Amino acid sequence: MELLKNKKALVTGSSRGIGRKIAEVFLANGAEVWGLCTKPSAAKAELESFAAENGTKFHEICADASNHAQLAEVVKAALAEAGGFDVLVNNAGITKDGLSFRMKMEDWQKVIDINLTGVFVASQIVSSDMIRKKSGSIINMSSISGVHGEGGQVNYSASKAGLIGYTKALCKEVGSRGVRVNAVAPGFIDTEMTQAVKQEIRDGWVQQIPLRRAGQVEDVANTVLFLASDMSTYITGQVIGVDGGLGA
Repeated sequence: MELLKNKKALVTGSSRGIGRKIAEVFLANGAEVWGLCTKPSAAKAELESFAAENGTKFHEICADASNHAQLAEVVKAALAEAGGFDVLVNNAGITKDGLSFRMKMEDWQKVIDINLTGVFVASQIVSSDMIRKKSGSIINMSSISGVHGEGGQVNYSASKAGLIGYTKALCKEVGSRGVRVNAVAPGFIDTEMTQAVKQEIRDGWVQQIPLRRAGQVEDVANTVLFLASDMSTYITGQVIGVDGGLGA
């Protein structure tokens, strides 16, 4: 069953990790996908081929999410090309970890600019069109760090906590127009970023997880698919943890 057949989606941070898997799952379920990344990616050709195999299309668009004027211009152009989006997934994000008393102001600001303000810029443009059409689903990628905080990640935790507040506030603004806004909060997910951490540290993380395993990108992508689809039409303003019980 193609849960997103004939729907059009914008997925930010689509070139790797969770974002790429979301793009693949959306394409496999019939959506036409616009994937936004910072610069032309090696994933483009593979995603275009995967889309063709599934009878749909993938379009890669590029913008620096910390350059908000550029981001707005690119999102507006994609919106016009698509004729409107049914789904927006705000997945793009970065980390610049460090203890708060040593953190450089530019490392604080860059994370906030991309992880939080970039979401506002893209959502403002896309949600305005969704309101006009009285239909749409926006999914914001938060984190367990935004729910509980994480030492050494005050900038990242603040940005992801901000996304939760933004999600809950925006859902109250647009809900009466048929637009849903939810957040997903992944825990320890097996990605390129976490694979760079020493194995003994990774093993320690797993021991804290009730399900005793790291999450896979598919676990997050499938949750996003549910929130994007018509299977979740009465769900809005929620933060869904995909963490194996780590945040319980």
